[in-house]
Amino acid sequence: MTAPLILGFDTSAAHCAAALVRGDTVLVAVGEEMARGQAERLMGLLEEVLNGQGMTWADLDALAVGTGPGNFTGIRIGVSAARGLALGLGCPAYGVTGFEARTRLAPDGTTVAIPAPRDTAYVTESGKAQLRPVAEVSNPAPHPAPAELATAIALHAASVWPTETPPPAPLYVRQPDAAPARDAPPPILP
Repeated sequence: MTAPLILGFDTSAAHCAAALVRGDTVLVAVGEEMARGQAERLMGLLEEVLNGQGMTWADLDALAVGTGPGNFTGIRIGVSAARGLALGLGCPAYGVTGFEARTRLAPDGTTVAIPAPRDTAYVTESGKAQLRPVAEVSNPAPHPAPAELATAIALHAASVWPTETPPPAPLYVRQPDAAPARDAPPPILP
């Protein structure tokens, strides 16, 4: 069996990143820092990654996407893109948490801590994601560059391929800052 061709990507923070791997070989990895615009940039970036390697969507064996925790809107952009592409391409999509990806990159003895708003970080304690003040995180691992994160996401998926998994789903640790309106919805007319 040949090694799988996997396109991994991440929009869970202020970046848009993608990596293409064949098994454990990284073919290309790119990352762009951006506070906004991931939804508009993601598909073009994925096309550029594939075209740059002479590949097409049909060549892919699987997709991998970062599922968070992180930016609420960014996570939704990435997960929905992965689910839609997987459905259209007829290939699996693997959801990879920020903890799984960063653990691949973190030096031994360091704590994986994902930046969060208001001087806090997401960490895992007893297998459960928690939000903690940054000052309480001991020996944090260095934060990876966006391209490194996308690479770790793709390599994680390659390490579990061809295992069947449920479709990617966002990993939210805290509630979003925005909330739905509390007004009653308008009546539906016959």
